[in-house]
Amino acid sequence: MNFFLLFKLLSRIVFLIAATMIFSLPWAFPAIGGSAEFEYDGFFGIVGSIAVALIIGGLLWYIGRNATGSLYRKEAMAVVGLSWILATAIGAMPYLISRTEMAPGRVMQVWDACFESQSGFSTTGATVLTDVEMHGGEALVPRSILFWRSSTHFLGGMGIIVLFVAILGQGSAGKTLMRSEIPGPTKDGPRTRMQHTAWIFAAIYFALTAILSILLACCGLSWFDSFCTSFGTMATGGFSTYDNSIGHFAQIPSVGPVGATWAESIIMLFMVIAGTNFTLLYFLAIGKPLKLLKDVEWRAYVMTLFSISLLILFFGYLNQDRLFYYGDNFWQSFSSGIRQSSFQVVSIMTTTGFSNSANFDEWNNFGRGTLLLLMFIGGCAGSTGGGLKVIRHIMFLSIMRLELEKSYHPTVVRPLRLGGHPVEDQNLRKNILVYFGLILLIFVFSWLFLITTEPDSTWIRGATGIEHMDHKLIDCASSVAATLNNVGPGLGTVGPKYTYTYFTPQAKFLFIWLMMIGRLEIFTILVLFLPGFWRNQ
Repeated sequence: MNFFLLFKLLSRIVFLIAATMIFSLPWAFPAIGGSAEFEYDGFFGIVGSIAVALIIGGLLWYIGRNATGSLYRKEAMAVVGLSWILATAIGAMPYLISRTEMAPGRVMQVWDACFESQSGFSTTGATVLTDVEMHGGEALVPRSILFWRSSTHFLGGMGIIVLFVAILGQGSAGKTLMRSEIPGPTKDGPRTRMQHTAWIFAAIYFALTAILSILLACCGLSWFDSFCTSFGTMATGGFSTYDNSIGHFAQIPSVGPVGATWAESIIMLFMVIAGTNFTLLYFLAIGKPLKLLKDVEWRAYVMTLFSISLLILFFGYLNQDRLFYYGDNFWQSFSSGIRQSSFQVVSIMTTTGFSNSANFDEWNNFGRGTLLLLMFIGGCAGSTGGGLKVIRHIMFLSIMRLELEKSYHPTVVRPLRLGGHPVEDQNLRKNILVYFGLILLIFVFSWLFLITTEPDSTWIRGATGIEHMDHKLIDCASSVAATLNNVGPGLGTVGPKYTYTYFTPQAKFLFIWLMMIGRLEIFTILVLFLPGFWRNQ
């Protein structure tokens, strides 16, 4: 392991994170952020965090200033894994230095700040903050801190390393860095240098975020809300500037019910786009839409969203869910049901985690159970979405079909096919099965740890109105699924109307690692704990 080169590269990533904090500073001023007075705590919290980041980055750079040698696969994996751990720590600084309150009278502790930071960078969107809204020009959370919170989505959505490669290059090693960062099995993209490819993906990401921000501003949202919501949408993160998430827009005078409906529809469209492989978006941008329409994964992705939305709509009417049923006005009920079901299906499957006026935790058991399963599907490979990815499910089903056929035709040998074409990578079948197995093991052991160590007081408390101990098993399972798959909200005590505030420190540290493992897809994090990984060989 070339430690000096490792320190040198990590120092540059720390400097990159420190530079992005600067954009949060203007929002502390009343003329820009809209607060009643200058937010000293938020402003100097950001300034102090930049200073700490510069000291850490300077120390790392000094140690590795004379580094030589090439960046090989092992060093690249170490850079990616350690950069996310460093980002979590540095990203937590603004919350700690500003003494941000996650609830009235409750200042965020180290584990709370690290949880919020990792949730932002991993684009999970789970939060420990109970009140983020501004009341009479004042809020528990300063605007500059809220903007930094959403900025972590923006950085994590495309990937810290992808932006790092786009800006600084790294030659042939950039390919290894990007493959360790971009989630899911990759597709053949533009035939250019890796730095150029990183710039292409970053440009698409920046452009879509800018377009979405302008469209939301046209719906009546403030520029602050437009930027923060766009960051959460394109990163499929889900952090909002309101406690009721997207459902609050209708209560804003400048937006109103009509503007809120338009904003919700636009956000839903861009969530679908964000869950699409960015390679396909590149081909679409250069005038090759057939690449998108012929892609097996994208077609399965869209069909899943469409069919599950209809099923949830059907069972919602069948069970006369309060949020679907409007009495005798059929068309009002039908249109509302389509909007509610489709938005939540898109939000959960793309692992964005936004919620609208509907509380999906009040739906019938089929609807709630289906949303829980959708957390494990996720978006397309190479998108900003989390989950296992649609392509892995397609290939897993193909592998199961081949294995079933082999049980009664043991002499028949058929290649694994995807879209009618044989898969050339012979190790892919094994990798898919190993990945599914590891996800299952991590989910089961994390769930058992949580139901064993989490006290009953997490459920028996008046703060959330939840007093049902018989919900502990499913609530723990949904919280593990929501963090491991980078979704954010789950069911019960972590439903769309609640937060992760009241979980114990050990549970929050578990969630931090689950979010990081889910974002970097297991191996990049797990190898850091192997002694042999760090030896010079």
